[in-house]
Amino acid sequence: MIHLDDDERRARLARRHAVTEPFRVSGVEAAADAMVCLHATDPAGLYLSAWARVDGFTVPDLDRAFFDDRTLVKHLAMRRTLFAVTRDLLPIVQAASSNRVAGVERRRLEKEVREAGLVEDAERWFDEVTAAAVDGLADGPLTAAQLREREPVLEGSIAYGHGKSWAGSFPVVSRVMTCLQAAGTIVRAGNLGSWTSSRPTWALATDWLGEPIPPMPEDVARAQLVERWLRRFGPGTTLDLKWWLGSTLTAVRQALRDVGAVEVSLDGGGSGWVLPDDTDPVGPVEPWVALLPALDPTTMAWFERDWYLGPHRAQVFDTAGNGGATIWVDGRIVGGWSTKDGAADLVLLEDVGADVRAALDTEADRLTAWLHGTQVMPRFPAPLVSPPRRSPA
Repeated sequence: MIHLDDDERRARLARRHAVTEPFRVSGVEAAADAMVCLHATDPAGLYLSAWARVDGFTVPDLDRAFFDDRTLVKHLAMRRTLFAVTRDLLPIVQAASSNRVAGVERRRLEKEVREAGLVEDAERWFDEVTAAAVDGLADGPLTAAQLREREPVLEGSIAYGHGKSWAGSFPVVSRVMTCLQAAGTIVRAGNLGSWTSSRPTWALATDWLGEPIPPMPEDVARAQLVERWLRRFGPGTTLDLKWWLGSTLTAVRQALRDVGAVEVSLDGGGSGWVLPDDTDPVGPVEPWVALLPALDPTTMAWFERDWYLGPHRAQVFDTAGNGGATIWVDGRIVGGWSTKDGAADLVLLEDVGADVRAALDTEADRLTAWLHGTQVMPRFPAPLVSPPRRSPA
């Protein structure tokens, strides 16, 4: 069995993730393709992931791709997570993952409205409210609040956490939009907030994209998605793929067979998978540093993370498994960062030496200049920078 050690995995990361200067790409679509798709749950993190990979990137570049050219789409997919995907990937993601998410979300919402005593026939109610939402968007994009005003059947809220410190409620319309988004019926058509916030408008997918999302067999789409993942992230373990896809071991194993994946051994005694034409080492790369945002797809690509995370899991990931903004050196996470008064503020978890520290300061200055005073407040800050603090001199 071929062995691919941790150094080889880190070299592949630099070359294929466009996270270092020699391998950066020339457009936001290429950045999304380099990562299969970009995480979009954290509004600012999405733009910062593009900044880290695209030379000369500006905020309007990504806005143009989403809202003018429509070459990228924000879509609910793997693990019920919001991603930015290219148009050619959208049908694959829809069939391989989003349809499954849509089914789970529908059953969950029907259960909640039934238990809340809002309706007796939850299935009929769901059909009625989703039909009303589609009718309401027929004349063009609306916010969820505007849609609720136009379609009274979407009014109401559901309480959760009764008697708990975290008790609250959520509007029915927001959950209906979640279901329709996962089903590929609607898409995000705009953002009324700044690039660091999310205030979406919604449109019918057919209207926004010019056609319905083409259907595909689920197993065919899953194999294609696994092939893309292995091309960018391999070697990866079966557990990595199961987690990233939000799927089952049975489905992942079948997809690996479908793409002819080759088993390789990894440092630590485990095994992973690569594509059959990807067994040769890529070779070493020059030393590199990178500042990646919270929920960056590189940080979140694998479930088994010790080979690039080391002992820093508790400082970088919160208890729910969300990765914060990270400092990378030669394919390893060595710290985290935040913004303080609009400037990048680094917190190192280990001694990296004077030369590497100088390179990191240069990258921090580049980010600070790009932010131009904008304060970034990630939804999932790394524990080591929450609240932000200065690193020692």
